[in-house]
Amino acid sequence: MVTNKKDKEKMPSGVAVAGRAKKLLNLFSYQAVGTLLVFLALILVFIFFTPHHLFVDPRNIKALAKLTPDLGIVALGVGMLMISGEFDLSVSTVLPFSSYIFVLLLRAGINPVFSLFMAMGVGALLGLLNGLITVKGHIPSFIATLGTMMFWRGVLYVHSRMWPIGIRAYFPAGSSFEHVLIGEIGGVVPAQVIWFVVFALILGVVLHFHKFGNWVYATGDNKEAARAMGINTDRVKTICFMIVGTLSGFVGVMQLLRLGSFAATQGLGFELKAIAASVVGGTSLMGGIGSIAGIFWGALTIQILENGLILMRVPVFGISAFIGLAVILFVVLNTYMRRRMMMMR
Repeated sequence: MVTNKKDKEKMPSGVAVAGRAKKLLNLFSYQAVGTLLVFLALILVFIFFTPHHLFVDPRNIKALAKLTPDLGIVALGVGMLMISGEFDLSVSTVLPFSSYIFVLLLRAGINPVFSLFMAMGVGALLGLLNGLITVKGHIPSFIATLGTMMFWRGVLYVHSRMWPIGIRAYFPAGSSFEHVLIGEIGGVVPAQVIWFVVFALILGVVLHFHKFGNWVYATGDNKEAARAMGINTDRVKTICFMIVGTLSGFVGVMQLLRLGSFAATQGLGFELKAIAASVVGGTSLMGGIGSIAGIFWGALTIQILENGLILMRVPVFGISAFIGLAVILFVVLNTYMRRRMMMMR
């Protein structure tokens, strides 16, 4: 059969359109849509059942808008790492460690913008270390990052003596730098929300529309097959670890500015909450499955659930039980839906 020139020109464009359509489906996967629906359902429940409708009180909404991005930004990096098939438990240490570096640089008279990049660089360096230990030492990332979490936490506690360090003596409130990171847009929208959305968009483009994202999915789905295709899986995983460290460093500084003081316990518990947010958003614990949209809604769902339960006067220790139950239910539901879709093919 003879194919004319015009037909040849059309074939690649058709393939390209099909490829873009598939990427869009990955971005708006059924897991992400399911998490969004649960998120909306939780909002309705808490609107009607919190005492005096406190959930929709402007003060509570503003508090949520300021607090949620802290976990959300970290969860974006952790979720992307999980898609590549690895875990990072050290975020709860990298976050305050980077924050501490920022404070030390401020005390030394270093420009705050440069100090921010240095803090993020330290986070990236610690992420690089996690990646090298995992891929070069052939140690499960769960164990490797558990070890680095405990090591750097010990170093931080000893060096800082766990003393709070106020930053107002070295960094005045209301500066343009502080306004960019934690100010309010139009006096209504906290800057943290903008940063959360910006990082979600950036990582969404990288994961779903860039070749590196394809490498991440391939590495998490089948590492040996990815290597056979010429993908440097060790490099992919190490870069993902560095992304987690960089985002943790950024959040550490952002949280420090919001609190006005350094605390060695910043971010405590974020390692498990970030994993929970990713799982709730449809990210597979085995790697190769997940989406930035799902992780985004997963982080919001975890934070909304915690906030709503507090307003409903559920005992503090009981909140963890509800979050744990939610994680289990989402894993069961996503596993069931995945099997159903495979049977329908």
